[in-house]
Amino acid sequence: MSRAVVLVLDSLGVGALPDATRFGDAGADTLGHIADWCARPADAGGRGRPLALPNLWRLGLAEAAALARGAPLAGVDATYAPAARWGAAREASTGKDTVSGHWELAGVPVDFEWGYFTAAENSFPPELLATLTARSGVPGFLGNCHASGTEIIARLGAEHIATGKPIVYTSADSVLQICAHEEHFGLERLYALCAIARELVDAYRIGRVIARPFVGHDASDFRRTAHRRDYAVPPVRPTLLDRLDARGSRVTGIGKIPDIFAHRGVNREVKASGIPALMDATLDAFATTGAGGLVFTNLVDFDQEFGHRRDVAGYAAALEDFDARLPALMAAFGADDLLLLAADHGNDPTFRGSDHTREHVPLLAWSPGLAPGPIGLRTTFADAGQSLARWLGLAPLDHGTAFV
Repeated sequence: MSRAVVLVLDSLGVGALPDATRFGDAGADTLGHIADWCARPADAGGRGRPLALPNLWRLGLAEAAALARGAPLAGVDATYAPAARWGAAREASTGKDTVSGHWELAGVPVDFEWGYFTAAENSFPPELLATLTARSGVPGFLGNCHASGTEIIARLGAEHIATGKPIVYTSADSVLQICAHEEHFGLERLYALCAIARELVDAYRIGRVIARPFVGHDASDFRRTAHRRDYAVPPVRPTLLDRLDARGSRVTGIGKIPDIFAHRGVNREVKASGIPALMDATLDAFATTGAGGLVFTNLVDFDQEFGHRRDVAGYAAALEDFDARLPALMAAFGADDLLLLAADHGNDPTFRGSDHTREHVPLLAWSPGLAPGPIGLRTTFADAGQSLARWLGLAPLDHGTAFV
């Protein structure tokens, strides 16, 4: 029986979806705009050197992006036949968030509307914060607004340390985020606070509560740590992971995958931080995965460190670093093993604001034993889950059409 690895390049969108205007994202194009910036001369504000992803290009990423965005990527000389099955997918779910994207990749599109905290200031209902204050015993909260995580820590971190009040903020996603200093407030105390918040936001249909710990002495050196924890609502129906786990197959979630699925369907959890460590953990887990097993990895840095921070240069460099690490993983694959590369949404680092963007995602499926070729523009990310189910010998899932 076969094995599979899924790598989610978190936020690597390949062009705005037809309904992007409804989300304020018309014109967003994460990979396309990164490639444009790289290829642009330095004296015109670019890097002056095309984006160099030779391994991803050979798998068909450039063709997938061109299909979705309707134009070739700048600076890419596509003079080869892709070695993978390549295409792109539209999101059938109603949002542009991490949870929706991952659930849909695992065969469960979100067919309901998440709740959101839409007000830019005083974002959270007073009764929610009052109950959270009473149950947790904290002296109150700072922030209570839409914000970038790094900006709000720099702005309110010192006051948080002085007062003991955690920082709460949100974004265009269905999320409540809580920042606190690891040493002055305490990491376990932050986790306990977020667990209470998770209970309370269920009434508002909120997808995630995120613990955002940080360290440092003042605004000049405050920095978030790798101890982030996501408290997600459990999937509303059984996912691919649940089906594999019920069969007795090894399902390894690497990075924030266990949190995204509320620790359901994942029977081995591996924490790692940074693309090098996440890729090393993926390779190590794959080496010990038996027949019918799945390794599912989220590469959060593309989104967290570069997309949200609107760091085009950092995003490009991270993609090139990831690309250089792919051959070591692929060399471990046998003829019956499958590598699936995808994304969960976009986060165009050239776009206004600091939120996710509603975009197509690439779908690349490679195996030494799989004939390559185009798979077209898919109407749901769930085609990825259906393909994995077929490859791993499961009965068909409820959603999606297999392309392998």
